[in-house]
Amino acid sequence: MPLWSTLPSKKRERRPSGFRSATGTRSGRFRLPALTAAAVSLTLALAGCAQVDTTSPADARNHAGTTTQARFGTVDCREAKCIALTFDAGPSENSARLLDILKEKHVPATFFLLGKRHIEKYPQLVKRMAAEGHEVASHTWDHKILTRISDRQIREELTRTDDAIEHLTGRKPTLMRPPQGRTDANVHRICRQLGLSEVLWSVTAKDYMTTDSALIEKRVLDQASRDGIILLHDLYKGTVPAVPGIIDALKARGYVFVTVPQLLAPGKAEPGKVYRP
Repeated sequence: MPLWSTLPSKKRERRPSGFRSATGTRSGRFRLPALTAAAVSLTLALAGCAQVDTTSPADARNHAGTTTQARFGTVDCREAKCIALTFDAGPSENSARLLDILKEKHVPATFFLLGKRHIEKYPQLVKRMAAEGHEVASHTWDHKILTRISDRQIREELTRTDDAIEHLTGRKPTLMRPPQGRTDANVHRICRQLGLSEVLWSVTAKDYMTTDSALIEKRVLDQASRDGIILLHDLYKGTVPAVPGIIDALKARGYVFVTVPQLLAPGKAEPGKVYRP
């Protein structure tokens, strides 16, 4: 199904001191006016952009055919009311607590990890994510906006992260999430060559704009629907405390939490394609 690039409307994230911005400059802690300006700028920049074709989880499953085994592990999303919990821009100092929560509640997640100052800083957490059954994927090395950089730089952003994850987990990622959801035909082409599929989202709490855990929980619950892909960031202060309430409320509504590959099964993510509910 077609997607205009105004969706998803992910704003520029607040980063730790010294984090390289999307423009390649170094900046200190973001202030709220700067975040607001960035959000407005991003909205204006994306309006009217070229159309991006996406594949929904249901289409991925249906494309696999009716004779294919549908069950992936213990879940069949053709029958179950599935939803995927995903976290960007980790690992962080909050990831250990998040992993404790997910383990306690028997919930798998998909982690789209950054390399610089994240995978580099918390390699043991990357290993733990994989060991505990979560899907470990790429969010690029340094959060550069892929549509603004050269082919060589795109490849470096992707391959460097993939190599680091493979070194720690023994498995090269097959999924990536482009920073700010910005992608185009050139990014698709390079991802196809590198064996990567792009994964966007349908639910965002905008947790990079608030530390209010109750508000983060409410935003997720208001947007949740079957086959949804929830976007959160565990590096922000209000996010991890919101996760138990999100899980409990969605389970009470009959949802089953799955990783992104489980959501697509029996279909498989195809390199070069973009997936979004």
